Amino acid sequence: MSKFRFARTSLIVAALGLNFAPALLAGVHAAEKAAPAPEAPKPDSVRPELFKLMDPAQIKELMTAKNYAEVQSRITQAEALPNLTPYEVFVLNRMKVSLGSVTQNNAMTIQGLEAVLASGKLPAADQGDFIQALGNLYYNTKDYPKAIATFNKYAEVTGDATKLRPYVLRAYYFNNDFATAKAELLKDLEANTKAGKTPALEELQLLANTGAKSKDTATYLIAVEKLVQFYPTDDYWIDLLSRTQGKATYSTRFALDVYRLEKAAVSKMSQEDYMEMAELALLAGQPIEAKKAMDAGYAAGVLGTGGNADKHKKIKAQADKQAADDVKNIASGEASAKKSKDGTGLVNLGYAYVTLEQFDKGIDLIQQGIAKGGLKNADDAKLRLGYSYAMAGKKEEAIKVLETVQGADGRADLARYWILWVNRPSTSAAAASAAK
Repeated sequence: MSKFRFARTSLIVAALGLNFAPALLAGVHAAEKAAPAPEAPKPDSVRPELFKLMDPAQIKELMTAKNYAEVQSRITQAEALPNLTPYEVFVLNRMKVSLGSVTQNNAMTIQGLEAVLASGKLPAADQGDFIQALGNLYYNTKDYPKAIATFNKYAEVTGDATKLRPYVLRAYYFNNDFATAKAELLKDLEANTKAGKTPALEELQLLANTGAKSKDTATYLIAVEKLVQFYPTDDYWIDLLSRTQGKATYSTRFALDVYRLEKAAVSKMSQEDYMEMAELALLAGQPIEAKKAMDAGYAAGVLGTGGNADKHKKIKAQADKQAADDVKNIASGEASAKKSKDGTGLVNLGYAYVTLEQFDKGIDLIQQGIAKGGLKNADDAKLRLGYSYAMAGKKEEAIKVLETVQGADGRADLARYWILWVNRPSTSAAAASAAK
């Protein structure tokens, strides 16, 4: 009778993207030399006839030579032996796992893994690896309900609830169970927030995809806002601002405020956005800001070319002229603004100084305007005061003001987004995090 001793199966996890699970690589079994066999097989041993078919040294040579047909033939012959013991069945199923994995026969591998795990013969130290391998195969073969159950079993058996958690979430998503995917992703996001941890880029992207697939705009915006917070890119910023403007409660009076944030947050705006920002700034009586928008568009190479080049040139000339006049006369406007019955003139004049990068002067005038009162929308002025502090690099003051801004018409959203911009990670840090 010969005892059959296995080398530990090697299971390697490879991150291959949303549609793939970690790959399974099977190890080669090893055995001790055959010992004299008693008449009846004992537990955890195999009879000589089976050992002769499954001799590890011979199986290793056959596997190395890729003679998989012979290995399968030997398994079939061994299975035909009468009265196989539970351990002998276990041995054969382990061999099926090895053969199935190297031949990419998923059905054989799954059957073998299921049987091995159900046998009660697998050492406790190997349980986690085999459960993970089975879950991986369920995932790869798109049997997502079984994959979820198996990955959760892995967490239960090993006590490690984080290792395979991303695959559980993806399995819910690919199984079109968007409600559960959303609930689980939001639960993880809340836990990370409470723990002060940065959520994984892939999980935020999955949350955004879940919102998009289920036409859940609120969930999508939560995800994109978090992407802007932790992994800011021009695309995420533009998407966030665009979708915010699409809200039913959004007020178009914040169009210029949106462009101000976009210009601060992204490396380059579109031709249309530079033009519209300049035109809105001119209408708002902020020609210096209009000139800066046009100058930035020309510097970025998106204005002054194409079929609208003449229009660009015309708007630029208008902005240049009015901006020059404003620079000459801006100081004279302070006295009349202070004599006004309300603070609107002071707020507008203050922001004009901000566009000249005379931040202290501009912020002081905006504060005077707010204190004077009589404003049609006092919180609009607070919003502009907050992002004037932000533009001036006064982070603490900006956050303090912006956190007080309220309104369901887009104003509170913009205040919150400016706080995200103020607290933005460095470009190198964001890129490094996204690359992990």
